[in-house]
Amino acid sequence: MARAIDKVAVCGAGAMGAGIAQVAAQAGASVKIFDVNADALAASRKRTLADIEKLAARGKLTGEQAEAVRGRMEWVSSLDALADRDLVIEAIIEDAGIKGALFAELEAIVGPNAVIATNTSSLPISRLARGLKAPQRFVGMHFFNPATVMKLVEVIAGAATDPAIVTRIVATAEQWGKVAIPVADVPGFIVNRVARPFYAEAFVALNEGVAEPAVIDSLFRSASFRMGPLELTDLIGQDVNFAVARSVYESYHGRTRFVPQLRQAALVDAGWFGRKTGRGVYDYRDGAQSFPPPETSPVEVSPVHRRAAAELKDAAPGIFIRCGDIAIGKTRGPSARAESREQGRAVALLDWFSPDGEGPSGFAVSDETATADAQAVLAAFSRSGYQLADRPGLVVARTLAQITNAAADAVLEQVADEKGIDAALRFGANYPFGPFAWADRYGRRHLVSLLDAIADATGEALYRPSYYLRNFA
Repeated sequence: MARAIDKVAVCGAGAMGAGIAQVAAQAGASVKIFDVNADALAASRKRTLADIEKLAARGKLTGEQAEAVRGRMEWVSSLDALADRDLVIEAIIEDAGIKGALFAELEAIVGPNAVIATNTSSLPISRLARGLKAPQRFVGMHFFNPATVMKLVEVIAGAATDPAIVTRIVATAEQWGKVAIPVADVPGFIVNRVARPFYAEAFVALNEGVAEPAVIDSLFRSASFRMGPLELTDLIGQDVNFAVARSVYESYHGRTRFVPQLRQAALVDAGWFGRKTGRGVYDYRDGAQSFPPPETSPVEVSPVHRRAAAELKDAAPGIFIRCGDIAIGKTRGPSARAESREQGRAVALLDWFSPDGEGPSGFAVSDETATADAQAVLAAFSRSGYQLADRPGLVVARTLAQITNAAADAVLEQVADEKGIDAALRFGANYPFGPFAWADRYGRRHLVSLLDAIADATGEALYRPSYYLRNFA
């Protein structure tokens, strides 16, 4: 078994660098934090020590443990102080030229067996290693913000990286309490590639007038996500999220499972970046009423909705139950209008809902809802769910299907395996389940049919099932 590295340095005293350093020190490593900016270095030291004190006050660390962590951390302003380190992690500005200059300096200072790692979230590892004399010891070590909380570390091998280095870095990250996933050197790695439809599909739905922003977000929270996609883009920053979308899209020359959305671009153009500017999808200014989104709009779960959810919970998509002269089923891709033509009666379609069926879910109805039975079902659903504009795949199911489609492409291209991708989305994006776990719950054969139905109805080839899903999964 590979031995974890215990003499570490972090270059960059910002929030991410300081967080990485604290994680390593709490796990027992000796850590030096370097920065050329004296103010940044001082602020990092103050913030980190205060955080350690809070952990001790909350009982997460004993007094002795807190003192030991502090004793293992040192803030330095000279690169020469890093000469004795066995692992140096760069966490500075996302600029290839500036990073490259730092790596060249580090190579001249650290020992011949020291590993140099980069925390880049978007730059190719092979490109960053190109100017190094010993590119075999260079590796990507992508932490997620905040590093002290988020479990995932993507470990990325460049073309020249020694596989033994990857093994040792994985062991080191795991020793630090992280979930370390080896990843191929592709744009966006796993999370920033596979998760793009989570945001893009929300803006597509918003642009099509499917539902109000608060409803879209509430649907995802009801499906066990901690935050909805629109409120999450406001938290990340619309400028940052849109820039990543454009970068990934352009890096793949448009061959992606998403398209950067003009609705989001308009927010960026207006300077409405989200929480940090006071306005984004939502209005955060004093006195504004658009945030927070409602946790639930329904005040009760009606007996009709409860019965439908219970009977359909484990039913395959395409199974409909009768409630008078209206048929109720889970979405399998076609719109409610299309299902109504096939059923020969009014149809109410349920979006993907939480496994317990107790939370509010989205639903859409066909046009033939004038009968008393249909009106009774519609009234019951409206008390315990959100009526959506009728569209193929609705909202949550369509988004999860497209995330899984992107994940399947990543497996096909050997970015990571199914288990690794599921873990990456759970621990790097806080998803309640991985895309392949969801595909198993929905049914992989049904997922292929759902994606084909959306592609047929919308005319958008990006929804066609991945070759991996159609032929191997």
